[in-house]
Amino acid sequence: MNDEFDDTSAHDDFDITAAADLTADEEALLTEMPTLTDVGQARRTFLGQTIAGGLGLFALELLSIEKAFAGLSPSPDAVVAAGSAPEHLVKVALTVNGATKTLELDSRVVLLDALRERLGLTGSKKGCDQGQCGACTVLVDGRRVLSCLTLAANAECREVTTIEGLAKGDRLHPMQAAFIKYDGFQCGYCTPGQICSAVGLLEEARRGHVSHVTEDVTVTTSRLTDDQIRERMSGNICRCGAYPKIVAAIQEAHSGRESARTWRFVEEEELARVRKEWQDNETV
Repeated sequence: MNDEFDDTSAHDDFDITAAADLTADEEALLTEMPTLTDVGQARRTFLGQTIAGGLGLFALELLSIEKAFAGLSPSPDAVVAAGSAPEHLVKVALTVNGATKTLELDSRVVLLDALRERLGLTGSKKGCDQGQCGACTVLVDGRRVLSCLTLAANAECREVTTIEGLAKGDRLHPMQAAFIKYDGFQCGYCTPGQICSAVGLLEEARRGHVSHVTEDVTVTTSRLTDDQIRERMSGNICRCGAYPKIVAAIQEAHSGRESARTWRFVEEEELARVRKEWQDNETV
């Protein structure tokens, strides 16, 4: 059967791969035409520049609107809200570290804020501000309290002792000296609260107070075991994890018994040997 139209024969006269016939002028123009490589910007660059330009125009528009509103004069009938002013002011006489200061405070101000912001005693730290970490611990009449949960007005006519008031001149409190001796701190943020709490702990032990881990509450003893120290200090958190050294420092300040150290200071001979090894390694 013969087809009236043969596709193969129809394309015999047309070759799509054949080069087009160009005139001399067209060939010269094609030769002089630059190539398109590295011409124009990448799509990502173009979008980034467009967005940046749009944001810049938006910012300029906001600035112009702000200047226009700043130039407007307020209406005589406009109602302006009164500025925030202290409420319920009370005069509080605080005796802190042996010095009496009279402050005019909002009745809701806590002792920690009064110490830090009004008296400049920044040793007591604000950690959680919820009474959970113990960094704000101070002594009130010799008893440890959380100053972030204690109203400043409640401390009136009472003796407040902060970390700044423990030392007597250049002579450190025994608890401060023990913390330094046993390196009972790392970053130091919780250390003021730890030391004040430890001082209050020893006073509680002297009065014969029992704790959760006291085996026999009928027997009054002022001797504290390491477990009792840990339990009594459980309200003071050290995120650096210096608890073993803290317990050792408190135990020595409490009993006078030097705790066994798991570390020691390096000797000069060892330092010299290590330096020589470093020098030998550098020369290799």
